[in-house]
Amino acid sequence: MNYDILLAFTMATLVLSLSPGPDNIFVLIQSITNGKKFGLAVVLGLMTGCLVHTSLLAFGVSAIIKNNPAIFTFIKIFGAAYLMYLAIMVYRGGDAISLDGGTRNKKSISNLFRQGFIMNVLNPKVTIFFLAFFPGFLFSDSLSPIIQFYILGFLFILVSTIVFGGMALLSGQISTFLVDNKRTGLVLKWVQIIVFIGIAIYLFIG
Repeated sequence: MNYDILLAFTMATLVLSLSPGPDNIFVLIQSITNGKKFGLAVVLGLMTGCLVHTSLLAFGVSAIIKNNPAIFTFIKIFGAAYLMYLAIMVYRGGDAISLDGGTRNKKSISNLFRQGFIMNVLNPKVTIFFLAFFPGFLFSDSLSPIIQFYILGFLFILVSTIVFGGMALLSGQISTFLVDNKRTGLVLKWVQIIVFIGIAIYLFIG
């Protein structure tokens, strides 16, 4: 087992979880408008959705690895290209972090869990991201690819849960910090770009 690869995957996941995106912004907004436990319900729904994507990836890509290594190589090249595309999209996007909560009508915890789950499972961008991100971080020559994908999936879920859960619990302080520090969006934007490009290069040369 290559623990350096697992560490690199964990650090990349940490940075991406901290970077502003639709999921963590949605968690932050729901925590601010409805309350911390409602934000945690969204987190639980999102992470349950990630488990579904992990399962699809584990069994689908593992079969490809077993039957056609050339296709797996193509998947890694596609993943690198997609991550470069994401870096370009982040670069072209704005620097500001919007915390417009919209309506303040309170939703139930079960509704927010379901909303988090559905918005994750039915989002094809999450599927493509998992397909682009995970295969380059297989870390063992002896373990089954299915087991490795699940380990990566649970690491991704664990790190994301800690970060997103922290955002829910500290939503008031975080929103105040983001409003008071206008350059935060710019810094996080470039950190995200660097991570995407770094992973893409790693996939190309790996």
